[in-house]
Amino acid sequence: MYVGRDMTELGMVPKNEWQDSELAFFHHSLQQMVPYLNSEGVTIHKEIVKEIERRGGLHRNEATYTSGTDPTID
Repeated sequence: MYVGRDMTELGMVPKNEWQDSELAFFHHSLQQMVPYLNSEGVTIHKEIVKEIERRGGLHRNEATYTSGTDPTID
């Protein structure tokens, strides 16, 4: 479960100052609501995606049963 700043507070903070967990949570949330977003919501979602891409994607902090924390390139 996400515990952190809400969108009201984050709306006043540049995307490059958001934590990875905030980007991941709001990207996932907005991604599920894409068909219902107005133009402002779509713009916010695009900015979040651009910031995630600028950072090189989202990386896992923990290993799981099926994958580690670093991508393995064969």
